[in-house]
Amino acid sequence: MDTLHVIILAIIQGLTEFLPISSSGHLVLAAPLFGWQDQGLSFDVAVNTGSLLAMVIYFRQEIWQMAKAWTTSLVTRKQTPDSKLAWWIVLATLPAVIFGYLGMDFIKTHFRNIETIATTTIVFGLLLWWADKVSKHKLDEYQTGWKKALLIGFAQMLALIPGTSRSGATMTAGLLLGLTREAAVRFSFLMSIPVGLGAAILVTKDLVSSPEAIDIQALTIGTIVSFVAAYVCIHYFLKVIGKMGMKPFVIYRLLLGAALCGLIFLG
Repeated sequence: MDTLHVIILAIIQGLTEFLPISSSGHLVLAAPLFGWQDQGLSFDVAVNTGSLLAMVIYFRQEIWQMAKAWTTSLVTRKQTPDSKLAWWIVLATLPAVIFGYLGMDFIKTHFRNIETIATTTIVFGLLLWWADKVSKHKLDEYQTGWKKALLIGFAQMLALIPGTSRSGATMTAGLLLGLTREAAVRFSFLMSIPVGLGAAILVTKDLVSSPEAIDIQALTIGTIVSFVAAYVCIHYFLKVIGKMGMKPFVIYRLLLGAALCGLIFLG
């Protein structure tokens, strides 16, 4: 991989990982557009690590407060808003962890294709538009509750299907359950940390046993660029989403889905 190839893919991953626009759809589209081959497992680990670090650093204060409150609640049995939010995020993570462990091989075999990605990109884009339109936009993340958290967790489970977009699915569920746009985004982002950490561990485990050659320079550049792109994305997305709404991302998903359909018919 040359340096330009590394930078472009890292930017794509860093931006699309947290926006509700399907990272898998972009990566599928990038290959035929630029004539690139698969970037390899080690590069996937690197750029995902960069995005995860950006999330952890951006939300470091919230994570620290939740971790401290959650640990205290284990000892005192007394719950605070931060400890409750931590428990809800743990609960919301379970469906994706369980289903991902049990069904990932089936998903890779039957759903990891351009037809599926094109379909889910369009369908879940329309669902995001509908959810944003009908949502009451009243609750913040501290008013989620365990039932809503679990339902958002099941939405995250659906996002294991390529093209769905993890952030798109969880934001859609949050909006349908009455969260404000900002709260749906923050809850979705915080949920991504344990899932991203678990995925990174699993992929790293596969990488250790893989015969793939490792390009240290490419991995370093990819990690740094992905980190910067993800951090900038998180910062500005949280600032503008309340006023902008989800419509621009819905339109973008529909255009992306149309482009993927074009690849299907042409290829």
